[in-house]
Amino acid sequence: MGNQEEMLIQKISEIYGDISNLPSLSPSKEVDMLFTELVLTCIPPVSTDVSKLSKEVQDMRCKLIKLCGEAEGLMESHYSDMLACYDNPLDHFDLFPYYSNYLKLSQLEYTLLERYVPSSPPTRVAFVGSGPLPLSSFVLAARHMQEAQLHNYDLDAAANARARLLVRGDPDMAARMEFHTADILGVTHALRGYDVVFLAALVGISHDDKVRVIEHLAHHMAPGAVLVARSAHGARAFLYPVVDPAADLRGFEVLTVHHPTDEVINSVIIARKPHGGHAAGAAVMRPCKCCEMMQGFHHFGQGSIMEEITLEELPS
Repeated sequence: MGNQEEMLIQKISEIYGDISNLPSLSPSKEVDMLFTELVLTCIPPVSTDVSKLSKEVQDMRCKLIKLCGEAEGLMESHYSDMLACYDNPLDHFDLFPYYSNYLKLSQLEYTLLERYVPSSPPTRVAFVGSGPLPLSSFVLAARHMQEAQLHNYDLDAAANARARLLVRGDPDMAARMEFHTADILGVTHALRGYDVVFLAALVGISHDDKVRVIEHLAHHMAPGAVLVARSAHGARAFLYPVVDPAADLRGFEVLTVHHPTDEVINSVIIARKPHGGHAAGAAVMRPCKCCEMMQGFHHFGQGSIMEEITLEELPS
C-alpha cells in the first residue's frame, strides 16, 4: 500500500469514527459537515482497489456505505417534505443541495445511452431504488425522455408516498410517473416491458445482494433491453458499492463503463441483455477503448452544449 493510499484510508477511518458516534444521521450542521468532508476526501483520483484492502478496512468500508445510505435516505426525506409544501414542488428542486450533481449524472447517463444504444428513444423506463426524492427520474422525464413512462420501484411505502406528492402540481409528470412499492426480486413479468432499467447505486449494498439483483434483472428483462447500473471507482468506493463489469454483470453485454473525475460520484455502466447466446454466461465485454467528443442534448432554457466525456472501455 502506497503512502498516499495509507493517508487516505487513515483519513476516511477517522471520519467514519466521527460519523459512527453521531447521535443521529438526520440533517444537521454536524452531519452535513462530516459527510461533506467524507465526500471531498473521496473525490480526488487515488489509485485504490478496495477489493485488495485488508479485511479490517473492508469491514469498515461496508459499515460506512450503510451509514452513507441511511444518511442519504434521511436527507432525501427531509427535502422531499420541504418541497411538498410548494404548490408545484418540481419548480423548486434547486433547493436540494446536490441537485446540480443529479443534472450532470442524468445528462451523462442519457448521453451514453444515445451514443451506445442509438435506436429509437425509450418509451418505458424503470428506476429501481427511487427513494423519497427521485431526482434522477424527474430529471430524465423532464429533460431527456419527455415521451417516456417512468416506473419507480422502492421497498419503502413511505418513500413512495412522499415521491407521489412531488408530482401533484404537474399534470404531465403525474401522468407519466408511476410508483411501485415492491422488492424488485419479486418483480418478474413487468420487467419484460421496459426498454431501459436504471439500477440505483444503493440497491444491494452488500456485494452478494447486488449480484442477486443483477442476476434477477438479467433473467427477467427483455432481450435487447438496456441496464444502466451505477457503481463507484477508486476512493469513491468508500461511498457506494462497486459493480465489477466483468464479474458481476453475467447475462449482459457491457457496452461502456465511465468513471467521472469531477463532483459526480457514481460511475456509470451501460449494458444490454443479448437477444441470445450469452444470457446465462459471463458478461460480454466490448473490446475497444476510446475517447469521444459527444454533443450534449437540449436542456430547458439552456440550449445545446458540448461536453467532453472520457469513456473507459474494458478490454476483452
